[in-house]
Amino acid sequence: MLRITDARSGETVDVRPGLTRVHAHVAGADTSALRVLLVADVLARALELGGTPVVTVADPPAALRERADDLGIRPAEPDTPGVGQSLHVIGAQGTAPDGVRVEVGPATGPADTTASPSTVRLALLARPRRHPVDLGTAALTEARDTLVRWRKAVASWATRPSRPVPDQVRHDLRTAWEDDLDVPAVLEVLRRVADTEDMPDGARFETYAYADRLLGLELTREIGAWT
Repeated sequence: MLRITDARSGETVDVRPGLTRVHAHVAGADTSALRVLLVADVLARALELGGTPVVTVADPPAALRERADDLGIRPAEPDTPGVGQSLHVIGAQGTAPDGVRVEVGPATGPADTTASPSTVRLALLARPRRHPVDLGTAALTEARDTLVRWRKAVASWATRPSRPVPDQVRHDLRTAWEDDLDVPAVLEVLRRVADTEDMPDGARFETYAYADRLLGLELTREIGAWT
């Protein structure tokens, strides 16, 4: 079960099974607002991976919606007021109606406006959601290099016989994202999987493909390009 720290009370809240409305509250079209939409997107993905039906609710300006589309962030859906439970994703200075508030730290940049959307997405996800993010040259370079390395590895692993995601690895991934949406811990699990010597390549492939259902980084896009 996913557990979220409520920014209003500071207490950890278990998200109950059942229809959940994820509201992304944004003002303006800056990178901080983009990060709020991204966290809402990943939160919805985490809930759906646990079998929880989700409705995402947001009303971003057109310029922000365009940036969100580039990053693969799901569009809003028709709201269902009064139905199910609500989680409100807000910026550090944001406001929201009564309910559980999922706080997101500010983001600045990117310094490199030519960085790919996947690079920006990973750079935003690499820091804990409540910490500030500066999309400077170092952060974007690290994210770009990680994506290149992982996509090349995934394409190579895809040529090997498939193997299931190891139970312990699946447990570690779910424990990470269900613990207050700890995406950096998910990324750390993937690093360990890449470096584990005794894991079949087919299991590495399935692990990365499974985790990418949460991350949305298109980690399998280079299959066929590195054979």
